[in-house]
Amino acid sequence: MLKSPLIQLILIQIREFYREPGVVFWSLLFPILMAWGLGIAFSQKAEITKTVAFIANQQQLDEGIQKYFPKVELEYKQDSISQSHFYGIDYGNEFIGVTHYQIEPVSWQQAELMVKRGKTPLILSVNDERIEYHFDKQNSEAKLAYLQLSSLFNGVNIEQQQWEIKPMTEKGTRYIDFLIPGLLAMNIMMSTMWGISYTLIEARTKKLLRRMVATPMPKWQYILSLFIARVILCVVEALIVFTFAYYYFNITIGGSLMAFAILFFSGLVAFAGIAVLVGSRTAKTQIGNGLINFIVMPMMLLSGIYFSYHNFPKFVVPYIQALPLTMLADGVKAIFNENAGISEVWKYIVVLNALGVTTFAIGLRFFKWY
Repeated sequence: MLKSPLIQLILIQIREFYREPGVVFWSLLFPILMAWGLGIAFSQKAEITKTVAFIANQQQLDEGIQKYFPKVELEYKQDSISQSHFYGIDYGNEFIGVTHYQIEPVSWQQAELMVKRGKTPLILSVNDERIEYHFDKQNSEAKLAYLQLSSLFNGVNIEQQQWEIKPMTEKGTRYIDFLIPGLLAMNIMMSTMWGISYTLIEARTKKLLRRMVATPMPKWQYILSLFIARVILCVVEALIVFTFAYYYFNITIGGSLMAFAILFFSGLVAFAGIAVLVGSRTAKTQIGNGLINFIVMPMMLLSGIYFSYHNFPKFVVPYIQALPLTMLADGVKAIFNENAGISEVWKYIVVLNALGVTTFAIGLRFFKWY
């Protein structure tokens, strides 16, 4: 039985697998490390912190906002990181977990900006002693915040509650306005990383790069062809996504089209450089899969594509904002939702281009053609 050709072929495949330490790591140990890290990051914690914007003028601040929330005790605090002032209130207990709400007095313009940037899911205001809740009804995080805060402010007797829901339908404040620009940015990363890195790794595995070197073709033309192909494909993919979002969700680009085009190209440059670096020496597709996932998975989860990165602890937010996908997504969202132009996103453009050129130069320096 053990001498069966089928059994021997199976054993050959298994031996080829575990004799490659890199393949074993990326195929077996890396998923375990990812599960451990993401499990810690996204497991339900006993205590979480959320910021809520409260529309307050100077007179209300002078009088004290406590008078508008007579059924709760608000604690005046200062954030040690941002140095902002807020009123704290807690919801929950040791059995269901505690949510620390930070009610931050701001103007209406500042509150809308906080919603667009994902810093708050909900806005509070007071009109004739009636608490008003402004949020997107399609946002589950906002609905949960409303239910928790309304139960704190108004108690359990619904008939005596003085509140009103004001749905937010303005462009830029909806969840879909937050999602679509992030998806466009993520598509640049995924298309470029897999389209360039994996193509290089697969070509090296199949000895195609060796054949390319043997031809009269200059080496730089091969790399440039991969980049230009990604530019064309990413533009087509972005047009398809945007066209669908425009006609179905009425999403438009509120800011500068020129700024968007330059930022879009800068994102391609950044991730193309990273892709060349990742695919510069690897000759195993299994290792290549692991390396690419090691780059794209954390950014896809941390960079505010599907949900705001402000949900993470405040001390890690600056590190998240330094990720290339975060910079690209934040820049695209600013152009779409905040009417931003070159002057607002130039820092993202400079950093992304510098990152792309640097990683490309390093990757080309150590590139393995054989």
